[in-house]
Amino acid sequence: QVQLVESGGGLVQPGGSLRLSCVASARTFSIYAMGWFRQAPGKEREFVATISRSGTTTKYADSVKGRFTASRDNGKKTAYLQMNSLKPEDTAVYYCAADPEAPMPIQRHEFPIWGQGTQVTVSS
Repeated sequence: QVQLVESGGGLVQPGGSLRLSCVASARTFSIYAMGWFRQAPGKEREFVATISRSGTTTKYADSVKGRFTASRDNGKKTAYLQMNSLKPEDTAVYYCAADPEAPMPIQRHEFPIWGQGTQVTVSS
């Protein structure tokens, strides 16, 4: 069973940046489209970004478009989420997820594999 481990969360001031990493234990990481989701207290888990297996195609939620960038290094079996111009409303637990089937999944139910999450807090 593939395992995902996120890291890179923390406390940052508004306008600051963080880069999240998601390392996979998969034998062949490149077969998985990778997604990022977040869940704020009292809210549903929501889609943030998806990156294709090759890394050439990405898709973003409107709320993060232009500020967040998803990338991946298949040789290192790692996906990244670069978050710039962070806002207090970006505060949430961030999860990475993997899907071996769909080329560009964006729905929660499409991802069978999830990491444990990493907390991101944006506050002055």
